Amino acid sequence: MIEHSKVTATHLARQAIVYLRQSSASQVENNRESTERQYALSGRARELGWPAERILVIDEDLGLSGSGSVMRSGFARLTSEVALARVGIVLGLEVSRLARNNADWHRLIELAGLTDTLIGDADGIYHPALFNDRLLLGLKGAMSEAELHVLRARLDGGIRNKAARGELRRGLPVGFVWGEDDGEILMHPDEAVAHVIRSIFARFAELGSARRVWLWLRAQDIKFPLRLGEHQDLRWSEASYHAVHAVLANPVYAGAYVYGKNRHETVLDETGARRKRVRKLPRDEWQVLIKDHHPGYIDWPTFEANQQRMGANTQPRPHSDTRGHSAGAVREGTALLQGIACCGHCGRRLRTHYRGRNAAPGYHCAGKILVEGRGVYCLNVGGVQIDEAVVAAFLEALKPARLAATIEAAERLESDREAALKQWRLDVERAQFAVNRTERRYRAVDPDNRLVARALEREWEEALRALEAAKTELVQREATRPRPLSPRERENLLTLEVDLASVWHAPSTTSRDHKELLRTLIEEVSLHADRDKACARLMLRWKGGATSHLDVALPRSRPATVRTDEDTLTLLRRLAPLYPDAVIAGILNRQGRQTARGHRFDANRVGNLRRHWNIPICRAQSPTTDGDVLTIHQAASVLGVAPSTLHRHLNDGLIRGEQITPGAPWRIRLTSELKARFLTTPGDGFEPIRDAMDTLGLSRQSLLQRVKCGELEAAHLIRGQRKGLWIKTIDHNPTLFEHMP
Repeated sequence: MIEHSKVTATHLARQAIVYLRQSSASQVENNRESTERQYALSGRARELGWPAERILVIDEDLGLSGSGSVMRSGFARLTSEVALARVGIVLGLEVSRLARNNADWHRLIELAGLTDTLIGDADGIYHPALFNDRLLLGLKGAMSEAELHVLRARLDGGIRNKAARGELRRGLPVGFVWGEDDGEILMHPDEAVAHVIRSIFARFAELGSARRVWLWLRAQDIKFPLRLGEHQDLRWSEASYHAVHAVLANPVYAGAYVYGKNRHETVLDETGARRKRVRKLPRDEWQVLIKDHHPGYIDWPTFEANQQRMGANTQPRPHSDTRGHSAGAVREGTALLQGIACCGHCGRRLRTHYRGRNAAPGYHCAGKILVEGRGVYCLNVGGVQIDEAVVAAFLEALKPARLAATIEAAERLESDREAALKQWRLDVERAQFAVNRTERRYRAVDPDNRLVARALEREWEEALRALEAAKTELVQREATRPRPLSPRERENLLTLEVDLASVWHAPSTTSRDHKELLRTLIEEVSLHADRDKACARLMLRWKGGATSHLDVALPRSRPATVRTDEDTLTLLRRLAPLYPDAVIAGILNRQGRQTARGHRFDANRVGNLRRHWNIPICRAQSPTTDGDVLTIHQAASVLGVAPSTLHRHLNDGLIRGEQITPGAPWRIRLTSELKARFLTTPGDGFEPIRDAMDTLGLSRQSLLQRVKCGELEAAHLIRGQRKGLWIKTIDHNPTLFEHMP
C-alpha cells in the first residue's frame, strides 16, 4: 500500500522505464538468471498500473560497467528522458544496476526530484523529492560504489601478491608457453618459432636497427608466427615492423617476469566526459620486475644494451636493406657519395648538387631549419675534399690485413643465408607434419561418411600443395645460394689492392664505375659539418657493420671576388627604408647602375642584394599623420587631385618637394598649410589664373614667379567646371596707406 500511495495519476500518464545492465559480456553470457529477473521488472510495472504500451525497456548497456569509465548510451538516454519529465518511474533490479559511481547516481536523483520521477528497486519505491527517500537513495548509491571499491581492492591485492611471486599467468609473447608448475615459463617447443626469435636478436646485434632486421626478414621472405588466442594454433604470416620491435623491446625474452608496465588513468576530454587511457611507465616505476625468472633468448645485460641502442635510433635515420636498394641507382654525376650519404644533423638522405664552371660536386640536406624567420638547409657543403677522403679510406681498407676483415664479413653474410635456409627447411618439416596429420585424420574416418571424408580429403590436398610449394621455394633458394670462397679465391682477393688502385685512377674508369666500387664495401656515410672549425666529420659504415670515423678539413670561405660597388650599396641603404624593391630597381637603372655581373636591376636582384647585406625592407605606413612625407601618388590621393597636377606644381615651384637621388620619385611633406591651399570652393578675391593675368596685366610666367616669391596668394580648386589654379587679385583688407588719397 505504501508503494502504491506514491504512484499518482501524473506518474501513470508518463512512461515507465525498466533499465537493464550487466557489468561484462561474460556476465551476460553466464548469469542469464539475473538478466531474466531484470526483464521481469516489466511485470512489476504493469502491477503498479502502467499499461504495456507505456513501458519502455532499455537494455543497451548490457555488458558495460557502471563505474563511469565507459560511455553508456542507455543511461544517457534514460537521463535525458527523466530531465524532459517524460518518465513516471525508473525500475531497476537494484541501485548498482543504474550506476556504481556517485556522479551519475546523484545526477539522476537530482533530475528525478525536480521532474517528480519515482525510482524503484527490489526493496521498494522511492520519491527523490522526499527527504527520507532521498537520504536512503544516497546511502544506497554510496554503498554501491564502496562495494565496487572493496571488490576491486581485494581482487587487485590478490593479483599483485601473485604477480610479486612471478606466478600470475598472463598472456605470453610468441616464443614462450606456460609450464605445469606455478609461474613456470618455457620456451616454445616448436623449433621453427624459437629459430625466428633467435634470428631477430642475432640480426639486431649485427645490424643495430629494428627496421633493418625487419627488412632482412622481408628480403629473406621469412614468416613470423602470430598468436591469435591462448588456446589457438599459431598462424604464420609476413613479418611486420611492429612485431619485430615488440620482440626486441619485451623484457620477457630476456628471462624477466614483469607486471605493471602500464598504468590506467581516467581523464576528462574536451567535452568534460571521462575517458580512460593507458600510460607506459618507466622501468623504475614497474610494480614487479623479477630477473632470471625463466630461460630467455638473451640475457639481461644484452637486453639493456639493445634498449639503449634502440633509444639512440629514435631520431629518424635512413635505413637500407642488405641488398643496398635504398641507396638508389648509380647516376652519371661525379658526386661519389650519391645515394649513400646521410645528414649527421637530422639523419635525412643527402642530395647532390654541382656548382661553378667546373661543376664541383656538393651535398645538401633537404631538411630545413628556421634561422631569423627564414628556412635554410641544415647542411650544405662542397664534396671535393669529402670524396677524396672517402676514396683514400676505401683504398686503405683494401690492404690485405683489412681485406681479411671484409672476407670475414662475407663469411658472416654466408652464415646469414644459412640461417634463412634453415628456417625454410623447418617450414618444409612443418608442412610435412601437416600432411601426415591430415592423412591420418582422413584414413581414420569411416569411408561411408562421405560428408566428413570429402572435407578431410580437401584438407589433405591443401596440405600437399603447401608442402610442394615449400619444397619448391627451398630448392630455388638453395640453387641461388652463392658459392663459398675457395682458398685460392681468398689469395686472389688479398692481392686485389694493387690492381684496384691502378684501376681507380685509370682514365677509362668512369664516375659510375667509381660509385659501383665504393658500394661494394661502404654501406652508408654519415656527414656532419662544423662551419666554425671549417671541418667535416665522416662516419663510414662498412658492409658487415664495422664503422670508421674521418675528419676532413674544409676550405674556409673567402670574400667574394665579384661584388656590387660600395656606392650602389650606400644608395640602396638610403632607398630601402623608403621604397619597395621594384621602385629601387627603376631608380638604379635610370642612373645607369648595374649589378656585379653587369646586368640590369630588377625586383628580384634588388631583393637578393638587400637580403645578402641584411638591409631592412620598406614598411608601408598609413599616410594620415600631419607632416608626413608622402610620394606623389599618396599625396594626390589625400588631396583629391591627379598626380600630374602635383608634378606640374612642383615644376612651377608652387609646391616644395624632395628627391633623395636623381631618378627617385618625388616626395612631398603634407602639412596643414599645404592642405589649406587645395579648396573645393574659391575664396573671396580669387580668380582663375587666366582672369588674373588680365586683371593684373601680367604674363603667366611672371604671375607664377610672384606666387613663388610669396607676393601673391594662390589656391587650387579641386571641383567644378573651372577647377585648377586660382590667384587672389583683390585684397579686402587694405592697409592704412592704401586708404590715403
